[in-house]
Amino acid sequence: MASRWRIDRVNAQIAPTGTRTGKKKSPWTTLIIIDSQAVKNTCNASIDSKGYCFYKATNGIKRHLAVDTLGFPFFTHCTPANVSDDVGLVEMLTLNMDYFRAKPVTIPKITILLDRGYHINFLIRKLEQIYPQIMTKIRFELSRKPSKQKKSGFVPVTARWVIERSNAWMERCKSLVKNFERTLTHAVTKINLCFIRLMLKRLASPP
Repeated sequence: MASRWRIDRVNAQIAPTGTRTGKKKSPWTTLIIIDSQAVKNTCNASIDSKGYCFYKATNGIKRHLAVDTLGFPFFTHCTPANVSDDVGLVEMLTLNMDYFRAKPVTIPKITILLDRGYHINFLIRKLEQIYPQIMTKIRFELSRKPSKQKKSGFVPVTARWVIERSNAWMERCKSLVKNFERTLTHAVTKINLCFIRLMLKRLASPP
């Protein structure tokens, strides 16, 4: 079961000086970054939530995450690890298709940024079977490969580092280092609780 996250952009925006401008922001985003993360199961996970991912050599579940530019989730979804990234993304967007149906076609398309493990033609074909007008409201974009010219070690990909940081935030929660939950629904709920805590800390911190 997926859960849709939309930060309430109707609230007053905080200006750089710390004063409230009272301006309202649109509820529609312009960029969504999507990635998946395979996580090992513990012994108490149910047999329905178990799967082996040969690509990542992980026996457990796969977390599919769609975040905004701040790294906070719009959508979350969990599948067995043997489910491919493409199929997991289609499931996640299908469960949250009402968000895209409600988006006006008069505003710019939502860019969905993916890594090169996804196959855009497959995604378009499957999503158009569910909602034929989907591609009038979104567009897929593959992230560029990092350039290592005159650089050594880890080189972050532009914009992709945002979702990698979100995955790192989850791993700081001890209960999310592995999948301790018995069902996939509980696993999704645990992810949501993790980000609720992070967002509340942001709201409580002084400007």
